[in-house]
Amino acid sequence: MQALFSNTPMRVLGGLTVFMVFLAIASYAALNFEQMRYLDPMPATISVTGEGEELAVPDIGQFTFSVEAKADTAQAAQEQSGTAVNDILAFLRESGVAETDIKTTGYNLFPQYRWEERVCAAGSFCPPGERVADGFEVNQSVQVKVRDTASAPRVITGVGERGATNISGLNFVVDDTDALKADARAAAIADAQAKAGLLANQLGVRIVRLAGYYEDTFNQYEPQPFQMRAMGEEEMSMDFAGAELPLGEEKITASVTITYEVR
Repeated sequence: MQALFSNTPMRVLGGLTVFMVFLAIASYAALNFEQMRYLDPMPATISVTGEGEELAVPDIGQFTFSVEAKADTAQAAQEQSGTAVNDILAFLRESGVAETDIKTTGYNLFPQYRWEERVCAAGSFCPPGERVADGFEVNQSVQVKVRDTASAPRVITGVGERGATNISGLNFVVDDTDALKADARAAAIADAQAKAGLLANQLGVRIVRLAGYYEDTFNQYEPQPFQMRAMGEEEMSMDFAGAELPLGEEKITASVTITYEVR
């Protein structure tokens, strides 16, 4: 009986030791499982690209005209150029073009030179020619927006009649593209979502959450080329309303790439 009681503390100690060993093994296993979770932190994902587009008829015509003038003095060249530009600007205002839609994009005044060859006797050394002053040249460029696109041909013709030496850069655009971009983006997102659902179904996985998003939105349009030199009255009929200028169609395209986490 005494031996039995004397072994009891040893049994309790042994059981406690076994329990502590089990607890240590369980803790070690739990720690390993937790570490294994972070060995591959990247979840499984799928990425799809959606496309969307919106079409609109341009509502603004833009062009640039310039006036060049040459004279013996800077003052005379500036006066000649300024007179022509002022006449054109007055015509634009009378045609309903707003002040905010007329902007000077360049103004240059610079001297002109020419080379004079020296007269040399035959067979003698002849020094090079000499550069001599030959007056001044002024060049002023103005950019114009015509919001009434139907009147664009008449406006351009009138600018040419009033002394513009060059008319260029004509193109038709949509003034406010924000709404078109938003609609194109919405269409692209819907396209991507439909593709993601189909792909997840084919792979036998389910979409858990959004993991990434990238967007690319841009305009596509064909600018209408137009070049016009100033013509004399004998070349342009007074009742000529201007060349027909087709507006075409502007396309806003959106492309989105969406990444989803799946399981």
